[in-house]
Amino acid sequence: MSFMRNPFTSKSVLLILGDIAVSVASIYAGIFLRTLGEYSFQLQKYSPMAPKVAAFACILIFMCFLLDLYNLDKKVGKKEIFLKILIANVLVAVPLGAIYYFLPFAKLGRGILFLSLCFSILLQSVWHIGYALFLRLPVATKRVLILGTGPIAQTMGNLLLRNNNGFALAGYVNCVGEPIHVPKDDVIGEGEGLLAIALKERVQKIVVSLSERRGTLPVREVLNCKLQGVDIVDGPSFYEQLTGKLLIENMNPSHLIFSDGFKVTAARRYFKRILDVILAAAGLILSWPFLLIVPVLIKLDSKGLVLFKQERVGEGEKLFTLFKFRTMVDGAEEETGPVWSMDGDSRITKLGRFLRKSRLDEIPQLFNVLRGDMSFTGPRPERPFFVESLKIQIPYYSERHCIKPGITGWAQVKYEYGDSIEDAIEKMRYDLFYIKYQSLSLDMLIVMDTFKVILFGRGGR
Repeated sequence: MSFMRNPFTSKSVLLILGDIAVSVASIYAGIFLRTLGEYSFQLQKYSPMAPKVAAFACILIFMCFLLDLYNLDKKVGKKEIFLKILIANVLVAVPLGAIYYFLPFAKLGRGILFLSLCFSILLQSVWHIGYALFLRLPVATKRVLILGTGPIAQTMGNLLLRNNNGFALAGYVNCVGEPIHVPKDDVIGEGEGLLAIALKERVQKIVVSLSERRGTLPVREVLNCKLQGVDIVDGPSFYEQLTGKLLIENMNPSHLIFSDGFKVTAARRYFKRILDVILAAAGLILSWPFLLIVPVLIKLDSKGLVLFKQERVGEGEKLFTLFKFRTMVDGAEEETGPVWSMDGDSRITKLGRFLRKSRLDEIPQLFNVLRGDMSFTGPRPERPFFVESLKIQIPYYSERHCIKPGITGWAQVKYEYGDSIEDAIEKMRYDLFYIKYQSLSLDMLIVMDTFKVILFGRGGR
């Protein structure tokens, strides 16, 4: 599915393209208004325009991304949209100042920049609020019919009702032998009349969500619906599209073998390794002040070694030594043995809480990346004790070790720190999604989301 190869939905891409157009219009409007009193309006004196527009647009879009303005999964009010746009445009001025210092040819005058930001706030607010209102109209919503009434169908229905995803639930269609786990009032027919129901309800998509297809799937009716232009998709694929994770409870080995994805080629491994080395080297260069300051602060805060070393499970379930700055008291697990860190864990030092929230404790893992133990993006490396336990309790848990673990990853940015089997299962869904659809664009999205997580201190314990 093209959606999976591109982690940005078509709706969010359209929103971003609109913001690019707003950026261009705002700069030209700012220049026009600033030079209105002059003898003539001449753009030549401000050329080249491309670097100026590109710098403004890129920083604006990045700020909007940090403030979740491109997250269309949840409904937000007009005031919240306007406030976020106002904050984003105010914050744009800070990084632009640095860019103008190093790249003078991209510079806009202070007067033009101020006017451009004013136009941007106005135009962007109109665009975002108008777009949000449009997405709520029936014409922009796809009606979805769920084929099935069992537990998978129930999951799909709850997903549609819970998320602001541009889909509306038309109802459920029951099939022979399928249990009923959904509200009976929402069951609008039987499988043998599927085409008539789809036409009557003006359905654009049918989600096949049967617990057992053999002997229950009305093949002829489903085919007729497809020939009538109705989009047919299976439940697990629809779940992936809406959530960015895999429905592992109902997944079988054939799904891993025959589905699109799960392709780890030699070329991708080689390219990713080059990118990992570049990013790790750049990270160490940028973080060298912390490599000097943090060890001193750790020594002043508590007794024990500065660097924490621990065995973790890597690619191919091979063990490696992970490096981190110590955030717990010395000998934290001597009496308890390996245990998950819980919210409000008394073993974590005062400085350690800050290091975990800011992710500064993970800087030494850049050396693990240079050594080849880890990648910059990938599943979080777990401890051998927990891996052996989780392999027994979670289906396909070993499959997350087919690639190198990462400093950051899809599960880390999409789900907060976990301290239970349920949390491990939820993170496993995201890890398998990443392995299935791994790509440069998805890696870029993870890196950008990581900035957001660090900036707002989400998830660390």
